Amino acid sequence: MSQSDYYILDPALTDPLRIKREREKAQRLKKSQWWLTQLNRGVCHYCEKRFTRAELTMDHIVPLARGGTSAAGNVVPACKKCNRDKKLTIPVEKILGEAR
Repeated sequence: MSQSDYYILDPALTDPLRIKREREKAQRLKKSQWWLTQLNRGVCHYCEKRFTRAELTMDHIVPLARGGTSAAGNVVPACKKCNRDKKLTIPVEKILGEAR
């Protein structure tokens, strides 16, 4: 593993109560018409390939452990592979990694 595989996480952002509240908000958001519309489009935000609703997951662009929230502006549909591969990264880190 390289050093870039590790993240320094702010304890205030990883507070178990905050994470629990955000996960509860995500569960409510999953029932919203807005989220159902996102799923019905059937496109992964990252690889832009088409998937069935069952093959898509809710991904936080800025992970909860890094201060992200469960709000419409921070969650996107992602295929399971992209969601798994993204881990705790944020979009700017991917861009910077590709520039190296």
